[in-house]
This record gives sequence, structure tokens and C-alpha cells, in this order.
Amino acid sequence: MGRKTWDSLPPKFRPLPGRLNIVITRQSEWQAAGAQRAGSLDEALRHCPAGGDAWIIGGAEIYAQTLPLASTAVVTDIEASFEGDAFAPQFGPDWVETGRERHLSATGLAFSFVTYQHHSPHAQEI
Repeated sequence: MGRKTWDSLPPKFRPLPGRLNIVITRQSEWQAAGAQRAGSLDEALRHCPAGGDAWIIGGAEIYAQTLPLASTAVVTDIEASFEGDAFAPQFGPDWVETGRERHLSATGLAFSFVTYQHHSPHAQEI
């Protein structure tokens, strides 16, 4: 995740439990308890365990860097409109929806977990 995404998490959820938290930032002195700093996407990927999955959770710049490399994307599609100032990049025609699980939150908000597969020679497991 990017540093702004880390900062946007409520403190009680930092670090995210049960996983390696890698924060990509250009700030060379940045540090936070429970997080590992990486200065670039390449450095972050080197910290990931071999053969495992890497989950990208934002922000917009990190999504843009990783989308061409990814083989699978799992997106939360919330069935409502919200104000915002940062957006994930759009999927191109080489992405195909392969699954959709619809859910309803405790407050009645409808959402789906949507899985896409990337059919590109440049896609890899990240």
C-alpha cells in the first residue's frame, strides 16, 4: 500500500492483522510500527514471500503501477455513489470478469466482490 493509504487507516487497524504490511513511500526516513517501508514497487515486491499472493490496497498511484503486472484483481463494487478525490484506474479490454459474489452489509448497503482475470503476456503473479 502507499503511505497515504496507510495514513488513512484508523490507528486501531494499523498494521492490518495477519499479513505483512509493506508501505511504499519516497520518504526515506518514514517508519511505523508493524509496517515495512519500501522506496519503490520493485523493492516492495522483493519483500513479498516467493510463491505467495500480494494484495494491493491502494492508493491510486500504486494501483496504476501494479495493474499492468497483475494476473488477477479482486474489486469491491459498492452499489452506491460517494464523493472522492482519488480513483482506481479503469480496466482495459484485456481484463475479463470471472466471478461476482453479492453481499449486503449490516447497515443494508449492497456490495459485490468482483474477480477479474488479466489476459496479457505481461501479467504475472504479484
